[in-house]
Amino acid sequence: MLEVIFMSKNYIGLENEKIEGVVKSLNDYLANLNLLYVKIHNLHWNIEGNAFFQLHSVFEGYYEAMAKSLDEVAERILILGHRPAASMKEYLNLATIQELDSKGLSAEESINILEADFLSMLGQSRSILALAEDANDQGSIDLMAGFIGEYEKALWMIKSYKAK
Repeated sequence: MLEVIFMSKNYIGLENEKIEGVVKSLNDYLANLNLLYVKIHNLHWNIEGNAFFQLHSVFEGYYEAMAKSLDEVAERILILGHRPAASMKEYLNLATIQELDSKGLSAEESINILEADFLSMLGQSRSILALAEDANDQGSIDLMAGFIGEYEKALWMIKSYKAK
């Protein structure tokens, strides 16, 4: 008779039960990143007014960076032995970031939208970092720490822009 042995650790040596929460949170994060990627394109295309040239370029930089982040998060989920969400249907079900209608937006509106979403992503990054610490998941800790630094810098720049 074949005996089934439950493995309490995955192939990279992490406790399966502890990484379940990390993986779920990473998939939620991936959904938000995908929605934010599309949303920043929307801002990039629909910014209007005197700050068009300046913000059009800034938004392009953000969505290009977001594309790299998408890949990093999806690959981390795979490294942890799970499948990343990979469809718009899944993203819309998991995301907490709100979609944005296609319409002309002023600099102030655009920056306020971006600020709110970056604050949300910063909070989510910090939450995942805490879960990863509990699971001794150094790879996810490092990934989230990098994102935290990026969101903090972007929020500082937004605050400085708004101070004009």
